[in-house]
Amino acid sequence: MPKRGNIFVLSTGRCGSYTFAKACSHITNYTSAHESRAHLLYQNRFDYPENHIEIDNRLSWMLGRLEANFGARASYVHLRREAVGVASSMLKRRESGIQRAYEEGVLMGEFRKIEGEPIDLFLDYCRTVNSNIEYFLRDKKKMVFALENAKEDFCFFWDHIGAEGDVEAALSEWDIKHNNSPKKVAGS
Repeated sequence: MPKRGNIFVLSTGRCGSYTFAKACSHITNYTSAHESRAHLLYQNRFDYPENHIEIDNRLSWMLGRLEANFGARASYVHLRREAVGVASSMLKRRESGIQRAYEEGVLMGEFRKIEGEPIDLFLDYCRTVNSNIEYFLRDKKKMVFALENAKEDFCFFWDHIGAEGDVEAALSEWDIKHNNSPKKVAGS
């Protein structure tokens, strides 16, 4: 990964992406944001400033356009969490967001008609999104970041990109549970 340039953090979602963004907010020589352009269309969707870190799980569905807009000029982070943790969190949010889009849109609402545990739906989602990201990143400048090793991996990320700012404040963000899923499982 270069010392400067655009960095895109790709993930399934529900794997620490919001916390990653909070940690990056303590970097002073890059701008950073979480899903900052997710609501925009056409070229506006990819009009990120130079030397910017964007954390947005929806970009995993726009990899061709990401390549067309940034090509070799960007570096990537594949943010990962063990699949059962991601799927369990998604199950708690089943009726909204990307979870609903996958079930009702991609799978055309057919999952509820077959036998299977609801968590299988989101394990399949994780497998699909992670394999798409892995394939896209096969020949790119990248790092794999494991939520289970967040502080160690963030220190590596910080050093690798030549980040400046308050690293202690950035690391303390990983001690806070940001953007938790609700306690009860809805619709399971």
